[in-house]
Amino acid sequence: MWNTFLGKRLKGCKYAIVGAWMLIKNEASIQVQTIIAIGITIAGFVFNISATEWMFQIFAIALVMSIEGLNTTVEAIADFIHPDYHSKIGFIKDIAAGAVFFAAVAAVVIACIIYIPKF
Repeated sequence: MWNTFLGKRLKGCKYAIVGAWMLIKNEASIQVQTIIAIGITIAGFVFNISATEWMFQIFAIALVMSIEGLNTTVEAIADFIHPDYHSKIGFIKDIAAGAVFFAAVAAVVIACIIYIPKF
């Protein structure tokens, strides 16, 4: 079964789910983002946001958590390749963190657009 087209896709999904769980279980930054995602999702139900607002909110949550996961990956690879401090490795890590910052700012703006009018 695992050698069929569908079997290979299911196997890939299994690896993705395991990877997502490993991120949530082991990485403090993802844990913080998960708590924020849960809180903002609860807020969506409390404030009865529209379908369009849900789409933007889900997109923002997914964007931040995805970029945070990629940032964690970049940092892990950089540390594996060069465990000691190196200015070029620091530069790479800073750029990856900057990508998370852009996504987080966009998510905060989306949250403000959705929730400020509800107060």
